[in-house]
Amino acid sequence: MDLSGLAPFFAVIEIILSIVIVALVLVQAKGSDLSSFMGGDSSGYRTRRGVDTTLHRATVGFSIAFFIWTLFTFIAMGQAV
Repeated sequence: MDLSGLAPFFAVIEIILSIVIVALVLVQAKGSDLSSFMGGDSSGYRTRRGVDTTLHRATVGFSIAFFIWTLFTFIAMGQAV
């Protein structure tokens, strides 16, 4: 099966997936300051609820899709054996 004609399409989708992953990670950045790292407030374990859970699951799903799509892109571009 020759996928070389679809290689540019696969590359564009891969770029879009990477932008979505970056956006999801930036949106769910909580406690972005280093106060807990430097010995400040350590809230301990916190469960994800509501939007946090949805964002986390979306990030995991898009990351898996990105990995699989990257494999397809390498195959389409002839990089994989």
